[in-house]
Amino acid sequence: MSEATSIPRPRTMRIPALDIVRSLALCMMVVFHFVFDLEMFGHVPPSTATTGFWRALAVTTAGSFLFLAGVSLYLAHGEGIRWRAFGRRLAILLAAALAVTIGTYLVFPQAFVFFGILHSIALCSLLGLAVLRLPALLIAALAIVVFYAPDYATSDLFNARIWWWTGLQNVTPTTMDYEPIFPWFAPFLAGLAAAKAAAAMGLWARLGNDTPPRTLRVVAWPGQHSLIIYLLHQPVLIGLVGGVTFLIR
Repeated sequence: MSEATSIPRPRTMRIPALDIVRSLALCMMVVFHFVFDLEMFGHVPPSTATTGFWRALAVTTAGSFLFLAGVSLYLAHGEGIRWRAFGRRLAILLAAALAVTIGTYLVFPQAFVFFGILHSIALCSLLGLAVLRLPALLIAALAIVVFYAPDYATSDLFNARIWWWTGLQNVTPTTMDYEPIFPWFAPFLAGLAAAKAAAAMGLWARLGNDTPPRTLRVVAWPGQHSLIIYLLHQPVLIGLVGGVTFLIR
């Protein structure tokens, strides 16, 4: 089966399984940020959210979002790049990323988000277009190279702030969320490669479903509105944790 016949058309068909996975990633994100906020308000010991299990959860969650973004890029543009749709989505991502930067700068000026998950997804999406037509195996190999690049390619040449988006500098930025291209382009490429391989096996055609069962629709709903939930969940959590903290102290 060809790639063209194995990809559901993005304008008329959703894939509930992907929305459910996005919902799971969102749940992981909310749980982590709840613990992060508990630490910020002094309810758990310092460094709780940045070490051990909670650090692993944060990395897994970010990697999941980037992997899914790679899958989505292929599903949306595997038959040919739809430039208008791509430009619209990119504009929304950039606007949301800018809102996160401005919001965190106003509240946490010493550790504001200058290249977080949304910034990374936006740039990875642009870079992903350059490799969209490569064979899945070659994209997967490139993902491995990107993942290990920081172990071999870091240099003082990248220490200027303008290059921190690369992740190849020898200084550690102070920021609340940081997913530079190296190594975070790797899970995006892995998602792209996996989506392409799945298309060749006809998986997307089998998973595509316009009318999933009601239970699946409920579970998938958060995944269909992931950007809105991403933008709103932290203000809500901080308000709740901060409000309860104010009342009990």
